[in-house]
Amino acid sequence: MPTRRSAVSRSTNTKRGFPGTIDVEGEPENERLPLSRTIMYGLQHVLTMYGGIIAPPLIVGSAVGATPDQIGMLIACCLFIGGLATILQTVGIPFFGSKLPLVQGVSFASVSTMTAIIAGGGTINEIFGAVLLASVFGFIITPFFAQIIRFFPPVVTGIVITAIGLTLMPVAGNWIMGGNASADDYGSVKGIGLAGLTLLIVIVCSKLGSGMLSRLAVLVGLVIGTIVAIPMGIADFSGVLKGDIFALPTPFAFGWPEFHVASTISMFIVVLVILTETAADILAVGEITGSKVDSKRIANGLRADMISSMVSPVFNSFTQSAFAQNVGLVAITGVRSRFVVTAGGFILLILGVLPIMGRVAGAIPMQVLGGAGIVLFGSVAASGIRTLSKVSYKDNMNLIIVATSLAFGMLPIVKPDIYSQFPSWFEVIFHSGISSAALMAIVLNILFNELKIGKRARNKNAFAASPPRMVREDEIRALEDGDTFIGGKLYSKDGEEILVQRVDETGDITSSLHIPTVDKVRADTGNVSTKP
Repeated sequence: MPTRRSAVSRSTNTKRGFPGTIDVEGEPENERLPLSRTIMYGLQHVLTMYGGIIAPPLIVGSAVGATPDQIGMLIACCLFIGGLATILQTVGIPFFGSKLPLVQGVSFASVSTMTAIIAGGGTINEIFGAVLLASVFGFIITPFFAQIIRFFPPVVTGIVITAIGLTLMPVAGNWIMGGNASADDYGSVKGIGLAGLTLLIVIVCSKLGSGMLSRLAVLVGLVIGTIVAIPMGIADFSGVLKGDIFALPTPFAFGWPEFHVASTISMFIVVLVILTETAADILAVGEITGSKVDSKRIANGLRADMISSMVSPVFNSFTQSAFAQNVGLVAITGVRSRFVVTAGGFILLILGVLPIMGRVAGAIPMQVLGGAGIVLFGSVAASGIRTLSKVSYKDNMNLIIVATSLAFGMLPIVKPDIYSQFPSWFEVIFHSGISSAALMAIVLNILFNELKIGKRARNKNAFAASPPRMVREDEIRALEDGDTFIGGKLYSKDGEEILVQRVDETGDITSSLHIPTVDKVRADTGNVSTKP
């Protein structure tokens, strides 16, 4: 009997651990693919996030006046630690790792704080000290952050996932224009045309390709786009053979960390932002893959984040977090296996000890990455919109929660200097569109859906949408001839019980084996007819 994925789900297996959303194939993230496909999909993940993971060491290295060799070492160390963190996050050990397809790497949220430390007369060793201490404090408070799952009903998770995708669009736009605003060809027609070609290849492969080609559409787009860029003079592989071929990361290569109170406090604020964003990414990938995400899983993922960030400065790297762009890759390819991302982690490790391989991947033009980024980042936003479509907007304030939170999150994206006159700690937190949207959504959800003052009444105001009562067509299609309501339970014609999900007024989906109100449906016969 086929599995029904709608408001009504047939129960044939209890491995998922919670009723109503059971996957007969078991946990989707535990799927194992053939080795060749696992490696190819893992490489696709690495190429997708490569530009993002090398950007922080490039920026910080340049800010401290590091030599090209030192910057190269910083990049290699960031790749190496990113690989270790990814493996820990996906494979998992007791208390560490979410065991979800999440790629880890240097968080871009810390870049502005690190450059501010340098501008204030600090050194790279002071940055490493701040990262180390702030990560220790972050590790201590992870149990608190794990409890936020209660405050992330669909109306909040949908907002956060949508905000993740939308806030990444400026990144894609910068890549499309070339990545370097000071370059002469920044925003050139041929560069943007190359990005458009890459986007077209990804779309065509997704539409016309067979199963595997469709899932590798992003990788195919990156490869073909790079090949096309060579005769255009945009891709340059001349520096690939320059430098060491093999080099292990050296602990404390720049000297011992330096600890300063002010820089540590600033970095701790960044760690709070990273914890918020990683929790959002865990929820996002759980929504996309259909995996169970609870407070324990979030806590394990956050601990992996923080322990990786604690080890990072020892090996000349910075704060670690989940990469949102790879969440988009999971959404667009439909490859939910965490072992694919584990393979990507091993590839990052290899790139970290083989600088020559890193230089090959680094030769992929930013314009090519930007063309693929449009699809990837847009997929994240689309996943959030899909989540918001499940939310009830009848006689509540969910509509204004969504509208206000998304608009608030977009303010620093459309106007980056909006908080430039505020204290630095405030700017660090709210300069992130993801954090802004998440915090606003959580606060408004608590205010309108959690707080109960006196007798709770339904909201009747201009923002409360009250559509007429209706049943969706896909929910009707989930029923079959012979399905019967008996004693408040739904049974198939073979006598198999079908779990029924109930959506409350805040948008939360709860499962129940006994819903008395359904007895009112055809109570005379108990039968459900699905014929038009």
